[in-house]
Amino acid sequence: MKILMLTPYFPYPPHSGGQTRSFNLIKHLSEKHQITLFSLIKDESERKYIGEIKKYCKKVKIFERPSKPWTIKNVLRTAFSSYPFLVIRNFSDEEKKAVEEEINRENYDLIHAENFYTMPYIPQTDIPVVFIEQTIFYRVYQHYVELLPWYLFWLKPILMIDVWKLKYWELRSWKAANFTAAVSEDDAKHIKELTSRKNIYIVPNGVDFEQFSKIIYAKERVPTILFGLADFHWMQNKEGAEILMSSVWPKIKKEIKNAKLWIAGKIAPQVLSQYLNEKDVLIEEVDDNREAYQKAWILVAPIKSGGGSRTKFFEAMASGLPIVTTTHGIEGIAAENNKEVIIRDNPNKLASEAIKLLRSKKLRESIGSSAQELVKEKYTWQSSAKQLDHLYEEATSANKED
Repeated sequence: MKILMLTPYFPYPPHSGGQTRSFNLIKHLSEKHQITLFSLIKDESERKYIGEIKKYCKKVKIFERPSKPWTIKNVLRTAFSSYPFLVIRNFSDEEKKAVEEEINRENYDLIHAENFYTMPYIPQTDIPVVFIEQTIFYRVYQHYVELLPWYLFWLKPILMIDVWKLKYWELRSWKAANFTAAVSEDDAKHIKELTSRKNIYIVPNGVDFEQFSKIIYAKERVPTILFGLADFHWMQNKEGAEILMSSVWPKIKKEIKNAKLWIAGKIAPQVLSQYLNEKDVLIEEVDDNREAYQKAWILVAPIKSGGGSRTKFFEAMASGLPIVTTTHGIEGIAAENNKEVIIRDNPNKLASEAIKLLRSKKLRESIGSSAQELVKEKYTWQSSAKQLDHLYEEATSANKED
């Protein structure tokens, strides 16, 4: 099958959750399909990775977007546009024109759009469109607007307008695509409720199990808690780290004197600069995710907003690293509480469960082993690619019938 795939970021190196997802799906789908990738970059240095993606794609075209989102131009364009800031920030007139030229020149069987803000690039066409929503963005941004401190009351109405725009364009995208898919049951249910469409599919995130289950690093000698490996461009991750630092970590440290906290992720030092001098706290970016997962004793993630599913959790589980998180944190993963994961929604209880795990090697091994078995059985990228392939087949078959 000949596929045109649109992603709002370049899928290599696979550092963020979205990059990891797109890279692995492209890699496995390319075994059966001919893929042309259109993607955005925000830095010229990303061009050096084009060769890595060309191993799996027939053609790769990249387009530039501003490296810094909060430019005066972007803010003004948002203010006078029906599009939300997320679309404006990720929009390229050059790419929109190129997509139209591409589908007029080539005979594509299908267009794959990853995330709703790639949908404005697609002109009116008879080519079936498969649209994948990695998270419901308006819910994420609404959560943060609602939690703004009281002294920013004047800003809430302005930001809520952008939330309304997000909701409008997401809803429009869900309805416009021939086939729409989410990555979790909760997101799929929400999309069904708002669109009244029954055919909302699920293509879950996954993990390269062989890569992450192979042990190459020894555990740290002292109890080590990991928060990561997160992309701190995302507000959920910053919020989770701040809750950890303020309400969870102090309680753990009081009980386990030699404990250390390791916060690892993209731009973590910049976003969490106020904590860089905290005792026994290391905040950094890492080159090899496996190092963090395999050296840490447990992962603690007090995530307070849902949406999608977190690739870092799949990687941690494949590594045998036990996870303590919230109901929102584990959303999208069919893990059983107290068996494959520890789920608590109160910071005090998160701290208590973390302390129990740090004190019991047997409990850590039990949770970690059960989590490994779960992702090996249900959440590999091969399995996700196979489900997406079935969706491709259904979309093109339906188009032929029409």
